[in-house]
Amino acid sequence: MTPRWWRRDLGALFPDPSAGYRGTRFSLWALVAMTALTTARSLVHVFAPDGGAGSIAGLDVSVEGGANLVALFGQWGWAQLLLSFVTVVILVCYRFLVPFAWLLQALDWGGRMLVGEFKPLVVAAPPPGAIGSWVFLPVALVTLWFALPRRRRRA
Repeated sequence: MTPRWWRRDLGALFPDPSAGYRGTRFSLWALVAMTALTTARSLVHVFAPDGGAGSIAGLDVSVEGGANLVALFGQWGWAQLLLSFVTVVILVCYRFLVPFAWLLQALDWGGRMLVGEFKPLVVAAPPPGAIGSWVFLPVALVTLWFALPRRRRRA
């Protein structure tokens, strides 16, 4: 038998809208911070001259095909910006979906780690995102846990 504090309601990932958000304030405010981080990161990838490929990730964009790397980083930034937009909409209009937003964050960070294992970047030093994934995946999982309401005890 698991301790009472351990039990969470996984049905809250796709809740009834009338239930409202029933997780912790910590998870709500952490999502605000994660959204700000994701937005800033995406804007760098979209608007930096090299998309962050050279200046942040350490990739040599002066080689043949380097412009393609810059283009891919810019497009990746756009995808990150869309995730930020969805999260802002959740925070402003649909707070009952905060657990789902944390699930998306966990899948985003974890998915990049998984793909990075199959298709690793070959650079002199790991880029910040590779290191950040080891920090933010656990953060996303913990905050997802606390975004889920405690399961009510059955009578």
